[in-house]
Amino acid sequence: MLGTYEFTDYNFYSSRLDMNIISSIVECLKEILAEDQKEKQPLFLHVKDDFIMNIARKVVQEKKKTFLIGITGESASGKTVFVDNTVSACVKDNRDGIYTVIRQDDYYKDTSKELQEAGSYEELFKTGFSFDTPDVIDLKLMREHLLCLKEGTGIISPRYDFKTCISDINGDIKKPAKVILAEGLYVLNEEVRDVMDVKVYVFTPLNVIKERWYRRASSRGKTGKAADMQFEDVNRTAQQYIRPNYEIADCIINGMVTQEYIQEITDKILNRLSDIC
Repeated sequence: MLGTYEFTDYNFYSSRLDMNIISSIVECLKEILAEDQKEKQPLFLHVKDDFIMNIARKVVQEKKKTFLIGITGESASGKTVFVDNTVSACVKDNRDGIYTVIRQDDYYKDTSKELQEAGSYEELFKTGFSFDTPDVIDLKLMREHLLCLKEGTGIISPRYDFKTCISDINGDIKKPAKVILAEGLYVLNEEVRDVMDVKVYVFTPLNVIKERWYRRASSRGKTGKAADMQFEDVNRTAQQYIRPNYEIADCIINGMVTQEYIQEITDKILNRLSDIC
């Protein structure tokens, strides 16, 4: 009987200790957010009321679980750059098991045959073909891969060539890790978003998106009329499929922040959390 009481007392003490740590983390993150809001270009544009509490609970009570973060935003909004900069800021070495990045761009379906038959991107777009709707992405396969990684099983992601539209199923080995970062136009699409622990939206003004998009399109073999036609489609499909995710995201991130500022605020968060945890 004494052992039972001791076990009950320990659970009560442990639970109370967890709550104290969670409370400290919440206050710490709120302070950092308040400091961030004073910047000319803050990193966090909007955070849902329960977001900070949920993050704190996961850090303390779900240490051993995989943490899956979905990051979306319009084409050329800065999703990939944000992910790469965040990884660079948070991870000081490349040891396995820390993080894995899944890029939705790798899951484009093979449309090389359609491109070859059309003869050029411009002629392909004239047929009404779009690279910017969810049905050109194999979201079913992406979901399966995310669930495998979340459950501790490695996968081989496909690799897509934006110039030839060829999808190579024997792409890259992706290993399970503590944090899985999934980024892309449709990672918060209804077919995928329920597996995400955190939903992030990267917001960037349209004029900046347009400039970035045309620069990237040129590197992918799309120029002139073909580029104009696709950007029209990009803007139209964003209104239908992507911008609504702004409302369901846990937090809105500024796609205009510099790599240096991401490093600065990340260091601040990690340093303060290390003092608590």
